[in-house]
Amino acid sequence: MKHMNSEVKEERTSNKKRIDLFLVPIVLIAAFLNLFKIWTDEYANAYYTAAVKSMLQSLHNFFYASFDPGGYVTIDKPPVVFWIQTISAKIFGFHGWSVILPQALAGIGSVLLLYVLVKRTFGVWAGRFAALAMALTPIVPAVSRTNNIDSMLVFTLLVATWMLFRAVRTAKFGWVLAAFAMIGVAFNMKMLQAYMVLPAFYVFYVVATKINWKKKIAFLTTATALMLAVSVSWAVVVDSTSADKRPYMGSSQTNSVLELAFGYNGINRLTGNTSVTGSSHKQSAQTEQQTASSETKQNSNSSADSSQSSNQRKSSSSQKMQAPGGGNQNGMFNTGNPGPFRLFQKGLSDQISWLLPFVIFSIVGLFAGVKFKGPYTTKQKESLFWLAWLLPVAVFFSIAGFFHQYYLIMLAPPMAAFAGAGAVALWSMYKQHNGWKLWLLPGGILTTAALQVYIMSPYVSSIGVAPIAGVGALGVILALVLAVRKQRKNSLTNYLGAAAMVVLLAMPAYWAMTPIIYGGNSMLPSAGPDSSSGMGGPPSTATNSKQSGFNGMQPPGSSSGNSSSNNQMQPPSGSSNGGQMPGGSSNNGQMQPPSGSSNSGEMQMPGGSSNNSQMPNSSSSKSSSSKRKSGGMNAEVNKKLLNYLTKNNTGEKYLFATTDSTSAAPYIIKTGEPVMAMGGFSGSDPILTVSKLKAMIKKGEVKYFYLSGMGKGGQSDVITWIKENSKEIPSSKWQSTSSSAQQGPSGNGTLYEITLK
Repeated sequence: MKHMNSEVKEERTSNKKRIDLFLVPIVLIAAFLNLFKIWTDEYANAYYTAAVKSMLQSLHNFFYASFDPGGYVTIDKPPVVFWIQTISAKIFGFHGWSVILPQALAGIGSVLLLYVLVKRTFGVWAGRFAALAMALTPIVPAVSRTNNIDSMLVFTLLVATWMLFRAVRTAKFGWVLAAFAMIGVAFNMKMLQAYMVLPAFYVFYVVATKINWKKKIAFLTTATALMLAVSVSWAVVVDSTSADKRPYMGSSQTNSVLELAFGYNGINRLTGNTSVTGSSHKQSAQTEQQTASSETKQNSNSSADSSQSSNQRKSSSSQKMQAPGGGNQNGMFNTGNPGPFRLFQKGLSDQISWLLPFVIFSIVGLFAGVKFKGPYTTKQKESLFWLAWLLPVAVFFSIAGFFHQYYLIMLAPPMAAFAGAGAVALWSMYKQHNGWKLWLLPGGILTTAALQVYIMSPYVSSIGVAPIAGVGALGVILALVLAVRKQRKNSLTNYLGAAAMVVLLAMPAYWAMTPIIYGGNSMLPSAGPDSSSGMGGPPSTATNSKQSGFNGMQPPGSSSGNSSSNNQMQPPSGSSNGGQMPGGSSNNGQMQPPSGSSNSGEMQMPGGSSNNSQMPNSSSSKSSSSKRKSGGMNAEVNKKLLNYLTKNNTGEKYLFATTDSTSAAPYIIKTGEPVMAMGGFSGSDPILTVSKLKAMIKKGEVKYFYLSGMGKGGQSDVITWIKENSKEIPSSKWQSTSSSAQQGPSGNGTLYEITLK
């Protein structure tokens, strides 16, 4: 107890010291990477931005996180992050940057928290290097520059970690309760993903606290009960509310938050078994990929030769799916093949793994000589915490059946902590001639440089040979010089060590800047020279990266630039399989379902399918626009359609109805009017029945329907009934005069009107 009290006094004394001047530039770097030019992303992830627009309009929409102003369906995540985004939009006005700002600040806050957590035990230089490694981990700023949830989730979990560490230092049970309650709050951000850190919390508390086992079990049981209560609090309220008094729970199949948490957003992410009765969650996954892929198509259309694209499409039929940049790719979203080396594969390694070999060497050094029965030092206990965070999460991403690249931000805190703590520990072992341990530092530098060369090699056409050769050569030279030097305690050795760290952080720093340099994808964020495509693979040699970068994006169907015939989908940048999209493709640009999918025939695009299609979107966006409006969806609206619907509205609640969120989101964002996404995000939610739709029409709630294709899952009966009982509106009344301006990813769009007495 005396030791703990002395630690508390030491903490109070250290807090009175002046600001660490070395931390200032690290924070400024993080601020630049997370904040610079976020104001150019006008809509961010349009699916979530539309929800914020809706949540601003009423407390009912705010509480339930309704996607549309009419309160028809919610988004597919819990509300806490979107409550924060809505408050930000209320304070600063509704803009793309105002909904991104909370995540950007959370990214900066995570850097500061990691500094505080590591510095106290491992020293100030360990804290500095850990903070810098966190700031320069490419996926961290890539996610933080969007309105996706993960940056805020990681920040919340780091706050919980700080509370847990304080609970152990002060021996106060209240901090234990606070730490686990904070995980419950994180659950209400992204459900079961928040529980990934629980092994670390349990292991650390058991090992680090000096109380008897009865108290440990009692304290942990109570804290866990509180965590579970906080976790399900919102879900219980929603699920116990009558379905007719709240929106439908988006992306669930039973209109239940708990089913969404433990199914679609839970176990199904691990198993990849996304098929459900009457519908398919895999369609939702395909929709996310296809809407993001539409940006790749836009970029390719602006520079690729159309005849070459045609030949690529012809050769793509019946071939196996391949990863962008070559190689077979079984996972969707370029997440690689499950296995022990998945984090070293293309698409994942360049997002998170730049320092992974150094981290492994650091773990060896930090745990060298540790005995299983203890006693353990404070450094060893906290190293065990970070290891218990790192390993389960790494195992999950190595075997999971379905996730996105940006989920990898969950690995950033433990890897950055080990990079910082390990750098100091390995340096100390090296300078002290500490037996075999002195080889850990040069070994870590050499293997890390080798991995970075491997990561960069597919991008030689866009970044050139010089940086790849430079990192490789400098890494080898510095590692060898450090290995053979006898005089290890002079200033020259210090400079060599510092130079090695600079070399190892140089390319991660560049990768972290790519969302600023080339543009980012707000729906499926990733880092790299192809970051605007959201496909996570090496860029195409046929594409000018500057044209397809931050200010060069065009909405599907834009008439500016050269377009391929029939506006057909282009392959991901760098694909070597003749133009196949992830998931497989046939000729004529029609998407095929991934191998093993229960769907036969062509894969539908959001809201429907097939090429050369039309949707209610205009091409007013120019390639030279200072605002990026893609957001993973075509965020432009057809003004002629909007004018027609507004003029002919006779008091209906909904401006119009459409199959899914892709077509609805831009109109919600631009107008704030209720637009019904009949099948939720992907169009596959079993929300609407024919009888329910008839009742809505009779009550005068909806009259116009914009349809493309035959719908999805349980929507087909509703779509068929609409077509059989409606009047088709002539396209001349609502379509733009330019046919190319109406082409988009939502299929052969038709506007229908239904009035029932």
